[in-house]
This record gives sequence, structure tokens and C-alpha cells, in this order.
Amino acid sequence: MFRLMKIGPYTLSNNLILSPMAGITDRPFRQLCRELGAGLAVSEMTASNPALRNHRRTLLKLDHTGEQEPRSVQIVGTTPEQMAEAAQFNASNGAQIIDINMGCPAKKVCNVAAGSALLRNEPLVKSILEAVVSAVDIPVTLKIRTGWDPHNKNALTIAKIAEQAGIQALAIHGRTRECKYKGFAEFDTIKSVKQAINIPVLANGDITTPQRALEVLEHTNADGLLIGRGAQGRPWIFREIEHFLKTGNTLEAPTAKEVEHVIIRHISDLHQFYGEIMGVRIARKHIAWYFSHIDSSLMPLVKESFLLQEPQQQIDFITKVFNNNKKHQAA
Repeated sequence: MFRLMKIGPYTLSNNLILSPMAGITDRPFRQLCRELGAGLAVSEMTASNPALRNHRRTLLKLDHTGEQEPRSVQIVGTTPEQMAEAAQFNASNGAQIIDINMGCPAKKVCNVAAGSALLRNEPLVKSILEAVVSAVDIPVTLKIRTGWDPHNKNALTIAKIAEQAGIQALAIHGRTRECKYKGFAEFDTIKSVKQAINIPVLANGDITTPQRALEVLEHTNADGLLIGRGAQGRPWIFREIEHFLKTGNTLEAPTAKEVEHVIIRHISDLHQFYGEIMGVRIARKHIAWYFSHIDSSLMPLVKESFLLQEPQQQIDFITKVFNNNKKHQAA
């Protein structure tokens, strides 16, 4: 099930891709996941509305300094004209792949008829995809859900529209918009889509272990996997899955020393990238995710870490937690 994967002219090192996640897949996290085995890392979604482009947060989203190629940027919007112009803008600013968001279930996105809300309007989907593909000479990919709700699953129809429009890879989250992240992802729909179209298909949803990754690939025959929440607090999941797909063996877990190094490096990069105030705030959720995977007994410390206000305080706190954990294990 391990495969090299092509998107347009780009051959990826594997078929494991970091899913775009708003507020999470910023440059520090993308770089970290690429170094730890992801074949591609997609940026968090950027609004197609040109009025938002000069906001500091948007400018940070568009910062790809030092990133490995290819660079994939996700755009979100509701009109073919704005989406096409946004694709051109991002292509001229370093994007090498444009990804279109038609999968986000968030209210603030769906309330303006963007993200997964677009799945209810198939003619508009067609117009947006055709407009974006025609506007740029770089590959365009698409992320969707299985449909709007369990009674209205139209992923197969959307997939055929996407293929005809020139989309070069399709990622499908195995839930509807109504399901959000509740329950379990289903992969029968993705299997049906894969059987019906010829462009690469990526399966997404609840992929949290190497064993689960193999099960999903075998069930769907998808070309690759899009991994989102499974990488939160565990960016090394990509190399673990790659090793398992290649060898059938479980990769030895990272040592405590390596985990500590990864966390400190990530948190320090966030401080540097966002600045002290914003960097500390954004780092808090990542610290919580890391702790949840290290040892459940550490979770009470998360509240304590949320009270820290200075970058060095966060770094010192992480170091102290690991030192105390070593003493506890030695005892």
C-alpha cells in the first residue's frame, strides 16, 4: 500500500499528506510534519476575498519561507471569479499546487455558503472548479466530504464533476457536513468514488495509527491518505505509517528525549513565527495535544501550562515536565 504519488508534475516522496486545518497547519507545523515523513503538507485555508489579504494573519498563512517543494495552498470562497483570482494570486506568490476547500464543516464557513456548504450546489461547484483550473497553469486539487448530510451523499457526483473540470487529485473526508467530526468516518463512499474516477483519490478521517492507515488503504484502494487530527501532538505519525506500509512492522516509538526535542523545537518555532504574544497563545493547544499522547497523567498540567504568558516560561515548563517524568519513571 506504500506508493509514490504524483500530483501534476510533482512526484511526492510517499502517499501520506498533512491535511489542511484552520489554525493548525501553519508553516512551523507543515515544516515539522514534512521532516517527520509527510510527503506533502497543505496550508490552512486562505480566504479568496481580496479585502482580507493584507491582514497579518492572512500574510502569515501565505508565508512559505524555507518550505520543501511542492508548496500547496488551500483557498476557500463562494464565487468562481474570486476563487480564480485567488488561485492566480497565490500562484504568483509561490504556491505550486492550489487546493480548493469544499470540506470545511465550520458554521462560520458554511454560513456564507463556502466550504462543505458548496456540496449542496453542484452547478456552482462545477463553475468554481472550471474557473480555478482555467485560471492557473499549476495543479489544482479538491477536498470534499461525502455529502451534506447522511441522506444527501453526492461525493460520487462531485468527484465526476471534479475529474471533468481538470482537478488532479481529490481528497474525501469520510463524513458528511452534518456529521462534522462526530461518530466514525465511513469509507465505503470513498471506495465507490475510487472505482468511478481515474484521478488520484485520498482517503481522510480517523486515521490515527499505522494499522488503521493500512486498513483504510486496503478497503478503499485509495491512492493515498490525508491525515489531520491524527497528527496533532504526534507529527511523527507519518514516518510510523510509512514504515508500517513498507515493512509490515511497527516502528519503534520515539524516545522521550526525541519527543522533548520535537516539542521544544515546534513551540520555539511558533514563538518566532508569530511573535511572543500570539506565539504563546497558539502554542498552548499544541502543548495540550503533545501531553495527551505522552502520558494521560500529564493532562492536569495542561491547565497550568495555559496560564503561562512568556515564551521562555513555556519552554521551561516543557523541560520541567520531562525531567519530572524521568524521575517518576526511575522511581
